[in-house]
Amino acid sequence: MSDRLPPIPPSAWTDDQRAAARDIVDGPRGALEGPFVALLRSPELTGHVQRLGAYLRYRSAIGMRLSELAILVTARAWDQQVEWAIHEPIARRAGISAGVIEAIARRERPQGMAADEAAVVDFCVALHRDKRVPDRVYADALALFGEQGVVDLMAVNGYYTLLAMVMNAAQTAAPPSSAAPLPD
Repeated sequence: MSDRLPPIPPSAWTDDQRAAARDIVDGPRGALEGPFVALLRSPELTGHVQRLGAYLRYRSAIGMRLSELAILVTARAWDQQVEWAIHEPIARRAGISAGVIEAIARRERPQGMAADEAAVVDFCVALHRDKRVPDRVYADALALFGEQGVVDLMAVNGYYTLLAMVMNAAQTAAPPSSAAPLPD
């Protein structure tokens, strides 16, 4: 499988691409990688996408630990190796246990999760699998995170689904990572 939209050499960037890349590199991500390699072909879209992602990843109402957990569930749902390679180590550093991560990789419901982790996993799995969230699962998330938190959780799923679709269609190559690749 070859990368359909490989990195554009910086010497070939347009002014708009250069500005979009600078915003990413100068922001919290610090590097132009993953979906942004493909997205850079549409610099205005790149800017909007990276700003939304910066909020969801670093400032959402559910916090970074739970955002990273939702990202892993989304990566698994889309068999997205790049998202997994980037976010699995971040999720570990954010406090998600190895057991929870390994169960998600195997498409199993993790055992021994904290209540907030269980609410996120159940919400995300239902949303990806069933394309909706059952009342009980929604009520659990609402009780723990409030309306803003639930909306942010929905948005994390949607945003990382967008990125997964971009990378799956572009066949973006996974970067070197300490994360084991997702099993088939």
